[in-house]
Amino acid sequence: MNDRFTTISGWVLFAGIIALGSSLLAGEVFHAERPEVLGYPIEGVVVEGGDATAPKPIAFYLAGADAAAGEQVFKKCAACHNAEPGGAHMLGPALHGVMGNPIAGQPGYAFSPALKEKGGTWDWETMSEWLANPKKFAPGTKMTFAGLSKPEDRANVMAFLNSRDNSPLPVPPPPAEAADDAAANKPGTGTGDGPQTGEKEPVLDEQQAGTNPKNVGGSGAPKVSGPSGVDKN
Repeated sequence: MNDRFTTISGWVLFAGIIALGSSLLAGEVFHAERPEVLGYPIEGVVVEGGDATAPKPIAFYLAGADAAAGEQVFKKCAACHNAEPGGAHMLGPALHGVMGNPIAGQPGYAFSPALKEKGGTWDWETMSEWLANPKKFAPGTKMTFAGLSKPEDRANVMAFLNSRDNSPLPVPPPPAEAADDAAANKPGTGTGDGPQTGEKEPVLDEQQAGTNPKNVGGSGAPKVSGPSGVDKN
């Protein structure tokens, strides 16, 4: 019995050695390098992080910002912030008059050291960065809001806050590309979709038209007599 068990164990061990050796040999023969980028490229699809269009500056969106739409977006912030004139601090600081003021400058509120050490003022650029991602703007901030990813929403919220300020900040002019787009779409310029003006075509006189009288038109065209003597216009 023991001899039979030993024989079976030996064959099992031998089969395992053969299988292991075969896998090692196959790995050497069919060895392939791991590609740097996994997957297969698809024509017409832009890979994330590739040649994507650069984000537009916030001034591009401020040119068409709507304070009324910003008031609706601000409802996401109203649970922690007060934007009314003379409004008290809540879980977050009161935001009336915040545009143009120093960062962490509202008196009577205990700002986090991360925001106090940031410095600067709440202008259009800094407020847009803060609203987009507070934790990225000031790592360590007490602000738990994830941020507004759409630049249109940020522009509208800033327009709303700015409209409630006693001394609102001037809205920056739109970038050149936005002005070019507006000019291109203006009717009558010849560059957009509107009606286009053509140049007046000159009227040829008889000498310019040549010998063919059909090329001469208008009230000043000469009368041509046919063979029967009847005048033709």
